[in-house]
Amino acid sequence: GLPALMADRVMLEQVLLNLMRNGMDAMQATPMERKQLVVSTAGADGGIMVGVADHGSGIAQDAVEHLFEPFYSTKPEGMGMGLNICRSIIELHAGRLWFESRPGAGSVFSFSLPATGT
Repeated sequence: GLPALMADRVMLEQVLLNLMRNGMDAMQATPMERKQLVVSTAGADGGIMVGVADHGSGIAQDAVEHLFEPFYSTKPEGMGMGLNICRSIIELHAGRLWFESRPGAGSVFSFSLPATGT
């Protein structure tokens, strides 16, 4: 029941894979019984909204303003390009990417994309 999109499937797949991998990484210290990654979709403002929610530790306040900057990473082995690339892909599709940190309950990364009108 969601509206149709005009989008590059491979690019959107890359966004989803990156957000899901980040969510799984964020839950490494989470007890097994609490580990849960939820991907949801909904119609929103004539388009769609996709959310990727984890039950990790949330995002530290000092990282919030830098998350989408190139070469910034909270992971020791991270390159710091994933979220920046995700945002570029979503903006290329006339959409928006944002997040909500829920300290102690994880994070939700969401993006919205406009419908094609067909």
